Amino acid sequence: MELYNMEAASENAALLLSLFRNNDWPLIYIQHIALKADASFFVNGSIGAEIHSLVLPLENECIVQKNFPNSFRNTNLLEILKAQEIDELVICGAMSHMCIDTTTRAACDLGYPVTLVHDACATHNVTFNNQVVEATNVQAAYMGELDGSFAKVISTSEYLYEMRNR
Repeated sequence: MELYNMEAASENAALLLSLFRNNDWPLIYIQHIALKADASFFVNGSIGAEIHSLVLPLENECIVQKNFPNSFRNTNLLEILKAQEIDELVICGAMSHMCIDTTTRAACDLGYPVTLVHDACATHNVTFNNQVVEATNVQAAYMGELDGSFAKVISTSEYLYEMRNR
């Protein structure tokens, strides 16, 4: 389940994480854990379910475990957001074509303004009908469709600049 450009995306996510920690802004990690007995990835306790080493949560930071691409489905994420009075979201992570897309759309449907940091997200090649779609094209297609309709899609540097100049 190797993702294209995952190291660069993780480095950018680490920059965002640092900004949030330095400003004492709320952080919520989402961790996918597979429920199917025959799952080949996201198996609890396996490397596929681990949070990337560049963005490991601190002991006091919230982790929501999910079992579906939509981070709101069968989780307490919405309750956490309400309890912490969080009224806008910044989303990054993996995989752009699954969890990031689905969660961004769900957050928008729930009324949250979403900023999606595209270069702090990663995806992989997708095959459909014997045609391979390169990861860079997958990323561009998903970010292009989310931008404007479901989220404000910007780069890490753009987000950092906006936050430092507020």
